Amino acid sequence: MTAPSELDDSFHVFDTTLRDGAQREGINLTVADKLAIARHLDDFGVGFIEGGWPGANPRDTEFFARAQQEIDLNHAQLVAFGSTRRAGTTAAQDHQVKALLESGAQVITLVAKSHDRHVELALRTTLDENLAMVADTVSFLKEQGRRVFVDCEHFFDGYRANPEYAKAVVRAASQAGADVVVLCDTNGGMLPAQIQAVVATVLADTGARLGIHAQDDTGCAVANTLAAVDAGATHVQCTANGYGERVGNANLFPVVAALELKYGKQVLPEGRLREMTRISHAIAEVVNLTPSTHQPYVGVSAFAHKAGLHASAIKVDPDLYQHIDPEQVGNTMRMLVSDMAGRASIELKGKELGIDLGGDRELVGRVVERVKERELAGYTYEAADASFELLLRAEAEGSPLKYFDVESWRSIAEDRPDGIHANEATVKLWAKGERIVATAEGNGPVNALDRALRVALEKIYPELAKLDLVDYKVRILEGVHGTQSTTRVLISTSDGTGEWSTVGVAENVIAASWQALEDAYTYGLLRAGVAPAG
Repeated sequence: MTAPSELDDSFHVFDTTLRDGAQREGINLTVADKLAIARHLDDFGVGFIEGGWPGANPRDTEFFARAQQEIDLNHAQLVAFGSTRRAGTTAAQDHQVKALLESGAQVITLVAKSHDRHVELALRTTLDENLAMVADTVSFLKEQGRRVFVDCEHFFDGYRANPEYAKAVVRAASQAGADVVVLCDTNGGMLPAQIQAVVATVLADTGARLGIHAQDDTGCAVANTLAAVDAGATHVQCTANGYGERVGNANLFPVVAALELKYGKQVLPEGRLREMTRISHAIAEVVNLTPSTHQPYVGVSAFAHKAGLHASAIKVDPDLYQHIDPEQVGNTMRMLVSDMAGRASIELKGKELGIDLGGDRELVGRVVERVKERELAGYTYEAADASFELLLRAEAEGSPLKYFDVESWRSIAEDRPDGIHANEATVKLWAKGERIVATAEGNGPVNALDRALRVALEKIYPELAKLDLVDYKVRILEGVHGTQSTTRVLISTSDGTGEWSTVGVAENVIAASWQALEDAYTYGLLRAGVAPAG
């Protein structure tokens, strides 16, 4: 189940997505999900993967049982999470501690109370007994050959209330043999300067090896984690994409990227940082959440440039407006085309799309003016690369790319007194010299129109059979005519290997949808390598 790490033990990257991350509202992981995420995290190269709390619920118990048989880890060690023994007993007799051993995990993380009020009110025991619970549980697990980390829950709040007792918990864990004592900002209320000062003091006063676990309630979890590293922490606990309870945890990906690219620490096996964007998105797919487009380093907008001034500088040297080369984290630079675009934006976007504008200043100028004119009317090209490419090709080649000519289209929505709803569309077009009339029904007027267009075109272009409309968005733009306001439609289409977006704008949603559909199918044929009609 586990394999030795390629890295030394001087610095730990510890992931707790499968436990802490799973506490996010909207995430409900199956055992299969947890196994899949564990494989992704191991592929990324983290040192430790906290799998959950065996014995506390059947799902986590099953996860550890299956992980023994189904996961071959190349980089990480699997960690079981649990608590110190109950008051008034011994670790050897505690059923929850036994479940940790039975999980098969060779590394165990224990949560311990380090805030005096929590000891007295939540555990309902004495401060001395709590110290004994920590020491006894750590010693027992070490005697059983396990590596032990101790999470000091609510440490920073406890330190503020009673610093000597908080440090006594750290000493109890460390002196009993804990490999790392993790200081937890459980409520997420600390700021970087506060974290750095406390970690430095605790390190000097206890001599324990320290780690950091930061929640993001002030929006400072990543900064707090790095501040703890600055103060001497050598173990960071994070979750993929920052998933976690309330607003989340320290995000694994910017923490690791900062450590490797800004601090110069090799905390992942060689070459794994380039997999970061892929891993982030893969885990988002498993938990069924849309990847955050604006997430640092791995978001699709992390290296996207819109302003014309930025594009002009990037054309000279990309480093002028990028803090790293996006390829270092497996991402790419993108140029966004909008009414802010200048000549450099268009030239760089053309290069990105594989269209050589050949330094034609007149052509580039026409495209710039066309984009600004269209965006003033309500179009948006930063979210519709396919429509922009069609516009660019039309200007470069002197005429629009044509695979078919539309004679007319019509879509009808009918509600009958008997409760029956009917949606029917008819499309009349010419393709390769043939006039085609196609009618189709759908579950709405736009769906009926899409089906009719597909029926008409697939007779001539069978390549369209593999196209699927995968997303459809409607936005009513500002206007003064109430229901006559301008409508913008964005459509995303896939051919099974890639996805593209197109835009349509009109005074009604059906006409705007038609424009976006026309572009979607035209671009699909271009992408399939089909020659335009004569």
